[in-house]
Amino acid sequence: MSAAQGALARSPGWRLGALLWLLGLPGVVAVVWTLLPPLQANAALLPLPLWAVLLLSGLQTAVLLALAVAIGVWLAPRVGLQVPVLSAWLGGGPVGPALRAVVAPGVMGGVAGAAWLWALAQVAPQALQPSDPASAVPLVVKLLYGGITEELLVRWGVMTLLLWLGWRVVQRGQGLPGKALVAVAVVLSALLFAVGHLPAAQAMAGVLTLPVVLFVLVGNAAFGLLAGALYARRGLEAAIVAHVLAHLLSHPLL
Repeated sequence: MSAAQGALARSPGWRLGALLWLLGLPGVVAVVWTLLPPLQANAALLPLPLWAVLLLSGLQTAVLLALAVAIGVWLAPRVGLQVPVLSAWLGGGPVGPALRAVVAPGVMGGVAGAAWLWALAQVAPQALQPSDPASAVPLVVKLLYGGITEELLVRWGVMTLLLWLGWRVVQRGQGLPGKALVAVAVVLSALLFAVGHLPAAQAMAGVLTLPVVLFVLVGNAAFGLLAGALYARRGLEAAIVAHVLAHLLSHPLL
């Protein structure tokens, strides 16, 4: 067990869970904020008052975030996954070494991710290109929800759970998961990450044609593989740094 994994195991789970949940909440608020204009335009068609629809939408995502955070806090130490910087801080250990270990791979992943997003933008189906630039997803949503909340939901929650399930079935919970199991968890979580973007693509395109589906699945799964590999090898913060930086660097180019 590494020092970071030991710190994760020693740090009170509720403290780590509360911190991770709070880190993901701004992304939830940002997404709800983007729902306000279209809901206001169709307020007469809503089954509930506008404030109630927004509140329920935010609560639903916040509950899912809490579930994902709890899964990660409970299962990550069992399968060798870690959140090294926060664990070192909460455990009273030195933060510097943990931070240095995640920043470099996170930055490299972010640069690669930004290049990938730019390349995707050059071949995006016409149906996925916003007719009005003002209707594009705001950068703050990409950074807060995409960069942080999605990583907590998909990598910390879903990927950790998938790896734990494979470890329990294949290795009977003995030792640490083998490389093949880790790779399977990375791939499956990347595919689920990609599938999770289809509803937004449908909302933008109107119809999920084959080119749109393939573009969304391939584009997002590729980045999901990168983020999953960073999480498995360097920790959750490396995946978050890469995801945030990919959006930040690519935004002026898109």
